Amino acid sequence: MTETVEELRSRAAAWLATNRQHAPRDYGAICPPDLVNEGVAWQRLIYNNGFAGLHWPTEHGGQGLTPAHHGAWVEECAKAGVPPVLNMVGLVLAGGAVMTFGTDELKQQHLRSTLSAEHVWCQLFSEPGAGSDLGSLSTRADRDGDRFIINGQKVWCSGGRCSNWGILMARTDFNAKKHEGISFFLIPMDLPGIDVRPLKQMTGESEFDEVFFTDVELPAEYLIGPLNGGWGVGMAVLTNERGHIGASVIGLERRLESMASLGRGVGLLPSQRQELAALLSKGTAYKAMALTQGPVASTASSLMKLGITEMMFGVAMLRGDISGANAMLDGPDAVGMMSAPGGRIAGGTSQVQRNIIGERLLGLPREPK
Repeated sequence: MTETVEELRSRAAAWLATNRQHAPRDYGAICPPDLVNEGVAWQRLIYNNGFAGLHWPTEHGGQGLTPAHHGAWVEECAKAGVPPVLNMVGLVLAGGAVMTFGTDELKQQHLRSTLSAEHVWCQLFSEPGAGSDLGSLSTRADRDGDRFIINGQKVWCSGGRCSNWGILMARTDFNAKKHEGISFFLIPMDLPGIDVRPLKQMTGESEFDEVFFTDVELPAEYLIGPLNGGWGVGMAVLTNERGHIGASVIGLERRLESMASLGRGVGLLPSQRQELAALLSKGTAYKAMALTQGPVASTASSLMKLGITEMMFGVAMLRGDISGANAMLDGPDAVGMMSAPGGRIAGGTSQVQRNIIGERLLGLPREPK
């Protein structure tokens, strides 16, 4: 008989209690470069114990259960403070694209290997001139018989130097409307002509890479979905993944607890205490909003993305203010302030989130082009 969601939840909680010491810290959706080895080992342990791809078909290495079972696993991992998967790019985007649009050969080649972390994936979407407006990308893939010739540049690539495969969106028809001339590809990261360069951030870290393609010869069999139909493929895998509200609420609760600790045992100025109270009130409202969300991600998630991003920016600045002159020295407060602006860019800029809220939720006139 099929295991119920609650039975799976109990089994997962017991297994995590025994094995959480083998996991890296919960780094979120993207595994940072310095934790890739630990993340790969953790994913393989998950796979070997039957918790990887719970809602994937058994013929591709999954467990043949439901998205609700997978949601229970994600929530139990959030409670344990461990990552539920190696990274979102491989287990959600690449896996979802191959499972939905890939040929039988590509499914056999990639799905089980992704679950077992033999294939580690990066995302090759954003460009210097096409970040939030992905439809403006200019990296080109020119058909040449049974191959495509790739030329262009991608930027803000997470894990490019640590991945052996990537998902790539490139323009295959420059005469079509901007969203209609894009195709979606799988690409081996060791092909000649691919140059991966770490990007140095102002924190001193290099979490991201820029990737250059110079006459890269990609076999045509790695096209996913229809030629010039890559926009539909990309949007399907980005929006069809069911949200796991329980896990996000757990993460938000931990942030609120950390924020509240700023007011304990510290002689805050009245203005600082008032600012902290305002941030905690906003965070509590976002938690209530999250609890009213349905099981599927929607444009309403832009409210959460914008709100929590701005809240965490405010918290980082408040921590620096409380630390005073010490915040000018190397340490967590200085790093937090330097990292905070990135949250307004990553995952869709705050400006884009405001446009989505205004146009799609409030019904305001569209932004002039």
